[in-house]
Amino acid sequence: MNQEIEKVKVLIVGSGPAGYTAAIYAARAGLNPILYTGGQPGGQLTITTDVENYPGYPDGIMGPEMMEDFRKQAERFGTKVRYGLVTAVDFSQKPHLVTVDDQIQLQADTVIISTGASAKWLGLDSETRLNGKGVSACAVCDGFFFRGQDVAIVGAGDTACEEASYLANITNKVYMLVRRDEMRASQIMQKRVLNNPKIEVLWNTETDEILGEDEVTGVRVLNNITGEKRELKISGFFVAIGHQPNTEVFKDFIHMDEAGYIKTIPGTTKTNVEGVFACGDAQDNVYRQAVTAAGTGCMAALDAERYLAESETH
Repeated sequence: MNQEIEKVKVLIVGSGPAGYTAAIYAARAGLNPILYTGGQPGGQLTITTDVENYPGYPDGIMGPEMMEDFRKQAERFGTKVRYGLVTAVDFSQKPHLVTVDDQIQLQADTVIISTGASAKWLGLDSETRLNGKGVSACAVCDGFFFRGQDVAIVGAGDTACEEASYLANITNKVYMLVRRDEMRASQIMQKRVLNNPKIEVLWNTETDEILGEDEVTGVRVLNNITGEKRELKISGFFVAIGHQPNTEVFKDFIHMDEAGYIKTIPGTTKTNVEGVFACGDAQDNVYRQAVTAAGTGCMAALDAERYLAESETH
């Protein structure tokens, strides 16, 4: 461990739209924030090709390019952006103690958690190879690119049903691949899917292989009861088996729900620990959009600024 412990007013953990927006606001308020990028600098958008639903980009923009714009804007106002992963925290003391890469220690008056969430994947090589080329974990983000075409979606929960219904509105046909002979989604969501003529539910069905060289052309599925394999012609393959919030390192101090999403006081980004705020997908399991993440990043910076102002007057 380094002997010298750096002191910082605002420490931002994570570098997606939430983290960088928090940095822009905190830096413009003269709080000299330090931002650690985490294991995936730029967050989930760096593995997204075309972003067409973020306001201000009429012709769309590539995800990595957009996050580069966010970073430059944050740095322009004085944010120190550093590469590193927070590996331990101690929120039992003030200032809060944060360890980066198991060796660098910082004392932070406020901490803004914007570590995001990672989509759960099936683990197929073809899924990785074709990610962004027809394979997606966000129907709301990418469904538009497949309007009028045939697509498949994997999953059996409320999110999968919701995304299948969304896709049915804009595509020609949706194959819904369900591993068991039943769904775990709520009855109302199941009914919506089963009553939709554009959605065909394939029960007891697993993904054997996603087909295509440079883009998705089909999927080979396996019936896990009969062992029969068949190929479906599709151009989009959506994975909706859940997200995992990247919050494990905070679990000893921060209240979370059973899935690991950070609980915030409604209408704010405040957590159960004074001076610790959470924004973006780390605390949002409902919307999970770049624009909503950026909005909560702004809220977190304003909440941190007010907290620091009140602390100084006491």
